[in-house]
Amino acid sequence: MKRLAIFASGSGSNAEKISEYFANRNDVEVSLIFTNNPQAGVIRRACNLQIPVVFFDKKTFYQTRKVLHILQNESIDLVVLAGFMMLVPEFLVQAYPNRIINIHPALLPKYGGKGMYGHFVHEAVVNAKETESGITIHYVNEHYDEGNIIFQATCPVTATDTPEDLATKIHELEHANYPRVIDEILYPKQ
Repeated sequence: MKRLAIFASGSGSNAEKISEYFANRNDVEVSLIFTNNPQAGVIRRACNLQIPVVFFDKKTFYQTRKVLHILQNESIDLVVLAGFMMLVPEFLVQAYPNRIINIHPALLPKYGGKGMYGHFVHEAVVNAKETESGITIHYVNEHYDEGNIIFQATCPVTATDTPEDLATKIHELEHANYPRVIDEILYPKQ
């Protein structure tokens, strides 16, 4: 049994899609959902899915090993960031080498880095008059959006697309691909 922990700071739509994808599997379990935001929508989604939620604050995350100890005590195999807005501390990256992944709403290395998330990314892509955008799933290292790329998927950006239109396209790509890529990371095809 492979055990996942999902970290999310926002609405939790990706966390929900991942959890639903693995819900009827006996070889993968979404064991915990971590959040740093006590108002995050992911909490309601986790409760509906009957997945325990772990809350933590910035001080706990960066200045203690509490989160790491919970991951280790729960025998977590893969840490999945799904709309998580904090930089993962180096000690956690080192404890889980190539076992922490993130999804980014653009085609890295473009439109990545500190402050580039959600609508900020979509606004930047539309304002730059890009004709293509997409998603990037990557391993997490000590820097925002710089880990090795695992998977990318693209979508067109039309001249009439608003950032909201682009966000809808990106969410569709995320929901269709993130669970499947996680599955392939856990159980690589020979």
